[in-house]
Amino acid sequence: MVLVGVLLLRIAGRKSISQMTIAQTVIMISIGSIIIQPIIEHSIVKTIIASAIFIAGLVLMEFLQVRFNFIERFLTGKSKIVIENGVVQTNMLRKLRFTVDQLEMRLRQQGITRFEDVKIATLEPNGQLGYELTREAKPVTIGDLEKMLPQLIVQLQQQQNSPGPLFKEVQNHQHEDPHPNRLN
Repeated sequence: MVLVGVLLLRIAGRKSISQMTIAQTVIMISIGSIIIQPIIEHSIVKTIIASAIFIAGLVLMEFLQVRFNFIERFLTGKSKIVIENGVVQTNMLRKLRFTVDQLEMRLRQQGITRFEDVKIATLEPNGQLGYELTREAKPVTIGDLEKMLPQLIVQLQQQQNSPGPLFKEVQNHQHEDPHPNRLN
């Protein structure tokens, strides 16, 4: 039964529990309940058929979601905006029965410490938090560094060609007596 369960779940797809929709979660729990039936009733064939029907239903639902947006909205739901331009949308949080503390926890798990750093954050249908940071809070990418590098090189070359205040003092003393009395 374990091998049959693994095979059927492979057919069902590779989503982790955190990525499942409500319908997918219900079907997976149902399959789990069905798989233990042969232990109680000794009817392995009926269990395999029932599990296969549930998996076929799951695959059909996923196919219909891909083909028709209204079915996807009905079965999966839509993302809900919980932060917009650094402002927490408390009305939406209430509708979702989600507290500000829970939102803060999710943001901290992503390394975000301030609401003001978030341009937009959404609570996804699978319960995950999606977000986009403000321009100032985004980390520097390799592409950003590659754009800045030529400018930095030019600035460094200019600094090397024009001596700083410490070197000006040394240059000014070169015209004086090379061996001042106080060093002899």
